[in-house]
Amino acid sequence: MRAGGERVYVALGANLGDREATFAAVLAAFEREPDLRLVAASGIYETPPLGPPGQGPYLNAVVALHAWLSPLALLERLQAIESALGRDRGPDAVRWGPRAIDLDLLFFGDRCVSLPDLELPHPRLHERAFVLVPLADVAPELVHPVRGGSVEAMLAAQGRIEEIMSRPRPEGWPGAR
Repeated sequence: MRAGGERVYVALGANLGDREATFAAVLAAFEREPDLRLVAASGIYETPPLGPPGQGPYLNAVVALHAWLSPLALLERLQAIESALGRDRGPDAVRWGPRAIDLDLLFFGDRCVSLPDLELPHPRLHERAFVLVPLADVAPELVHPVRGGSVEAMLAAQGRIEEIMSRPRPEGWPGAR
């Protein structure tokens, strides 16, 4: 195993196109990155959309990666993968609107980062059951470096978990832990 690097967690979300195929393409993109190694993948969950009405449901998952990159370099790679898979970040893109893929960097080790384009830990992850449920699959004891609570504790504080439906793992999707 290569020395150094840090454990990072990335949320995947999609509600346009063949969502499962897009998730598989994300994992394939991670495998091609020499500075990333997949450690674990959560189950896949279907969730109601957050944002403007009229959207279809999302698929959500979380992956744990080992990264040998800086947080900003990883963010750039995630955005390049999103672009390659059809994510529109143009000026007409609707905030929290429908999307082919959304990759959110949740945690980068225990680093706290506050930059114009990146805030770590993700500033709203503790409010989002659609992130916490899959994150609990791969890192239930992970402690938020700012809030102090574990992923399990943050999830227990959520009130809308019943809206999150577990989906069968597609062919080739890795197991959790």
